[in-house]
Amino acid sequence: MESSELGEKYLKQSPEQLIVYIYSPEYISACDSLCKIPSRASMVHSLIEAYGLLPYMRVVRPKPATMEEMATFHTHAYLQHLQLVSEEGDDDNPESVEYGLGYDCPTSKGIYDYAAAVGGATLTAAQCLIDQKCKIAINWPGGWHHAKKDEASGFCYVNDAVLGILRLRQKYERVLYIDLDLHHSDGVDDAFCFTSKVMTVSLHKFSPGFFPGTGDVTDIGLGKGRWYSVNVPLQDGIQDDRYFHVCESILKEVCTAFNPEAVVLQLGADTLAGDPMCCFNMTPVGIAKCLKYVLHWELPTLILGGGGYNLANTARCWTYLTGVILGKTLASEIPDHEYFTDYGPDYVLEITPSCRPDRNDQQQTERILSSVKGNLKNVV
Repeated sequence: MESSELGEKYLKQSPEQLIVYIYSPEYISACDSLCKIPSRASMVHSLIEAYGLLPYMRVVRPKPATMEEMATFHTHAYLQHLQLVSEEGDDDNPESVEYGLGYDCPTSKGIYDYAAAVGGATLTAAQCLIDQKCKIAINWPGGWHHAKKDEASGFCYVNDAVLGILRLRQKYERVLYIDLDLHHSDGVDDAFCFTSKVMTVSLHKFSPGFFPGTGDVTDIGLGKGRWYSVNVPLQDGIQDDRYFHVCESILKEVCTAFNPEAVVLQLGADTLAGDPMCCFNMTPVGIAKCLKYVLHWELPTLILGGGGYNLANTARCWTYLTGVILGKTLASEIPDHEYFTDYGPDYVLEITPSCRPDRNDQQQTERILSSVKGNLKNVV
């Protein structure tokens, strides 16, 4: 089924089956404040709007998460400290280090409000799925997968992915989390490594010294969660075709073994050619093939963003993927809008792979696939 057919199928369904898009000006403004990705949320939303995609989705205003809602995963001590430094704008609090705040997670005035906004947006999206207001819910500014229960990590102050999964678990017995970010989803893996009710699947770069340093193929979960963590370590330079082959091969086995009732899909754009991370060599077309494979299951699906540090390319990617979800073919030429000049010098939607060599050889890839498939045979 092509993307246009997929979108038409959803749009022909009854109103409660439409696609929800999480947005409000206040939410975008809160997400724009992150110093690592300034104005990225606005760039993504503005390009989606410029392509005329908003009328085809149900736009839902998110509610900020309460401390109690965030405390379904994070500790009160961490949340209270984050609130304290947020109110004071204090970057020198001596207790911040034990909560992971500092080097890659700097504190600033209002950082707690940002965390509550992102956490609340993903909870809002999850609730829309639970209430059957949609089949697909999109929160592009979400997908922060490194935060632990009692500390910030990897520029993630709240693990909204975990919060969304926990909310979906209120209705769905088995939730599948799929993470296609460049980095291993260590925070989500840690949260669910002891349970068989949530399966986590992460495709990511894995090499000595690369953050966060976890996610080898041998990381398979613990206790009752043994075999329910699926990690697919990859090397630099992977392109669309090989990536999709790996992704499809794994997800086919995962779906059969685990039989999920709902899906959370994280689509970090730091895998793209041209990202400052300079690792993978993907394009939105390759990511879209993985997305379409998951959507063919026709399960309630929560879609999150994640990494992506070339801001224009991230906006290109997530706008293209929004078009794929809706079954809309987007024009190559970037439409005129507020951030138009950021798309120079070519001003097109497409992203071209670089000449970076692919360090993933066929033999190595097949060994990883064989190992993962062997592990999945133990899932009951």
